[in-house]
Amino acid sequence: MRRPASVSVSVPPRPATAAAPSNTALAHAEASYADAVRAAAEYAAARAAAESVGAEVAGTRHRVRALRRHWIPRLREELHRAGLALEQSEHEDGVRRRWASGADGR
Repeated sequence: MRRPASVSVSVPPRPATAAAPSNTALAHAEASYADAVRAAAEYAAARAAAESVGAEVAGTRHRVRALRRHWIPRLREELHRAGLALEQSEHEDGVRRRWASGADGR
């Protein structure tokens, strides 16, 4: 299963030609926005990973249900038939051996 493992975000620095924030509140807001962008990217990666895992779980659940409803009963029936055929064959071999040993011993 493939899923995002990590995130990398690069917030470009303020260009040297850009005007500096006019007060400290704007400087703090700029830093907070950069932190918010990083947090949003991390959240997006985590959400994508969770969705991937959820889809894989749903697919696995579907495959297990198909195994339980269809394949396992069919295979058990085939195993039962093979066991009966083997038992019948062993019985016939035993009868043949008894008959052959009785015919030779006369």
